[in-house]
Amino acid sequence: MLSDRQRLAWLRLWRAENVGPATFRDLINHCGSAEQALAMLPELSTRGGRRRHPHIPSEEEAAAELEAIAAHGARLIGIGEPDYPPLLRLADQAPPLVTVTGETSILHAPAVAIVGSRNASMAGLTMARRLASELGEQGHAIVSGLARGIDGAAHEAALATGTIAVLAGGPDKPYPPENVDLLARIEREGKGCSITEMPFGWQPRAKDFPRRNRVIAGLSMALVVVEAAARSGSLTSARLAGELGRLVLAVPGSPLDPRAHGTNTLIRDGATLVRSADDVIEAISPLDPAAEFYQPPPAPMELTAMMALPPDDDAREKVLALLGPTPVAVDELIVEAGLGAPQMFLIIMELDLAGRIERHSGNRVSLLVPAP
Repeated sequence: MLSDRQRLAWLRLWRAENVGPATFRDLINHCGSAEQALAMLPELSTRGGRRRHPHIPSEEEAAAELEAIAAHGARLIGIGEPDYPPLLRLADQAPPLVTVTGETSILHAPAVAIVGSRNASMAGLTMARRLASELGEQGHAIVSGLARGIDGAAHEAALATGTIAVLAGGPDKPYPPENVDLLARIEREGKGCSITEMPFGWQPRAKDFPRRNRVIAGLSMALVVVEAAARSGSLTSARLAGELGRLVLAVPGSPLDPRAHGTNTLIRDGATLVRSADDVIEAISPLDPAAEFYQPPPAPMELTAMMALPPDDDAREKVLALLGPTPVAVDELIVEAGLGAPQMFLIIMELDLAGRIERHSGNRVSLLVPAP
């Protein structure tokens, strides 16, 4: 368990400007603790090419968020703590801190995500409810994004057995407004909870929903798409699930219904076809929830610092020259640049803090924008 002092420092670091999940971990590993990382953050970002220091929340601001979370009846859980979702912990770019409102035990149940169209058909809604209800009766938590349509139907059908609503905004800013009552039922009745990586009071924006979709995929051993148009957030969730090594399943639909275009394409491209909950159970049955893959996470990451000598400007310029808008693997960069792994990871961390690169799944990076 994190101490109160550690939790405060972790929250400040996680909310600091340009600190994403991968950079958070690199900072902890390099500096040895969140407090040391906070002290070194301005220097590291300057070495990466940033002209002004990144914004770091004060202790008072972080303490105020912790108080607001507690007053809301929620908990802030760190990635090394026992109540952190074990599958999410193993996901690429898992958030180091999440806010959970409701019953945390459901986070350790074997989970299946059900997502789909907001403008769902009656057949799609019926299928989502049936899948959620039958999978719930088999002991599976149902994960979805609280959106209207398929998401809401899946949550509603799994209220009695356990459902997890992943939010794109703060724990107090659910979206859409028409599902506020549903969220209250998830959090206050039975076995459900909500989870978010966003700050308390954060109003969700369009670019926050892909982050929510990554958490949906990360929480689940399998993701079922019930209905999805050709361009749909549900297809983003399916892609992220595939990148994380999760099973992707889809319910087929009429070629004449645009809401089935995405699901039919997924099936054509290799997703498992779903006709009933039995198909889902058959697909996930080889995945043993008692295996090591599903065990609770280890102790927190505040360990001995992995110190590397600061790289010189020539090394940074060599790495920048190798980068472009197309993501490349860091391992390939190490070989091509002729640098040691600690040096390369330190350069990547500095450039990320400076806002010059973007991190991608699979330990890949791309050039983002010139230093501000």
